[in-house]
Amino acid sequence: MTGAMAVDEAGNELTAFHRVAEQAMFSNAPTPLALVAAWHRHARLDRLLLVFNRFRDCWELPGGLIDPGETPRQAAVRELREESGLRAGDLTFAGYARFVLGTERRTEYAAVYALRVPGPHGGFMPNDEIGAIGWWDGTTPLPGRVQNLDVLLGRLARETISDCYRLE
Repeated sequence: MTGAMAVDEAGNELTAFHRVAEQAMFSNAPTPLALVAAWHRHARLDRLLLVFNRFRDCWELPGGLIDPGETPRQAAVRELREESGLRAGDLTFAGYARFVLGTERRTEYAAVYALRVPGPHGGFMPNDEIGAIGWWDGTTPLPGRVQNLDVLLGRLARETISDCYRLE
């Protein structure tokens, strides 16, 4: 491990989390991803929204590739809706995550956004990609593997949101 903040089972590394302006650009690697850490408080515990990705067979943050012509923020809103059914209003930009991925050790960034919601919501429909959603308290076992890189990002992103709720 080369100074990574976290490493997953496949050897992918989260190497940095940059709390910079949303307009910041990194010249050393692309930013093809947008992720969302949605939180709600229940019984005095914060719970993180995770989606079960059927392709990767694990629980992870909602998010994905930024489509051509889309901003990272637009991609985050779209991916959150597509993967969880949650229609988010004003997302808070939390920062950029720097990853070293795959056997080729490519570097990529992901724009990370945060959101606090009043509670679990309806509207989720399983699809080809996402089989389930869950609000995780960080300790209760989930059925299946949890992507630890995403959990750490969720916790880092939580620091940027206040106790106010934002939801359309």
